[in-house]
Amino acid sequence: MLLSRFLNNGFRVWKMTDSKQGIGMTSLRVRERLVQRLRETGIRDERVLAQIAAVPRHWFVDEALATRAYEDTALPIGYEQTVSQPWIVARMSEALLSEAEIGKVLELGTGSGYQTAVLAGLFQEVYSIERIRPLHERAQRTLRQLGLRNLRLRYGDGLEGWPEAAPFAAILITAAVHHIPLVLQEQLMLGGRLIAPRISERGQELIQIVREDSTQFKETSLGPVLFVRSRKGVE
Repeated sequence: MLLSRFLNNGFRVWKMTDSKQGIGMTSLRVRERLVQRLRETGIRDERVLAQIAAVPRHWFVDEALATRAYEDTALPIGYEQTVSQPWIVARMSEALLSEAEIGKVLELGTGSGYQTAVLAGLFQEVYSIERIRPLHERAQRTLRQLGLRNLRLRYGDGLEGWPEAAPFAAILITAAVHHIPLVLQEQLMLGGRLIAPRISERGQELIQIVREDSTQFKETSLGPVLFVRSRKGVE
């Protein structure tokens, strides 16, 4: 198993345990430089920074792009999709954790599985749905090789959520949507939060929705972002 779990001040991080840690541009030292850049740009949650340092991002991109894996930029993964830049992965993860339970999280848009792996060290259970079958299958293989065991992956259109596993402490949408379905918001537990990039006339902005009671939801803007747009159905 490539990664092993251990407790550190009450949260989980992942520690490399074999010889595939990476060398040169994929080494732990390069990851530590990335973490320092994220600190300098405002990421404060040490749980999130520990995950960014521990998860081998070069495993989630094509081999030809491995030397760019620890740049703070989005990279293509095929099918007109990208693995998000580390800063946005860290920012969304930090927003999900703020004052939230660390029980179950639902991710809509597994993609490469990189964000999924980061969440796996922050939440007790991760449920993730991907609508593009080859990406779903590739992420399954990579996450299995990493030895992550607290994941549930599904192939399908995720905008109706995963009702049989609800309620969730947190929900993350990883592609830009025009609106956030009420059916998703209703799968949050009380006090749970949903983070999503939403399309408006002004462009895209990162939205946080907190469920305050059975019918009330509080919405906050977390600033402008740029994401691949969500599509309906499966491929």
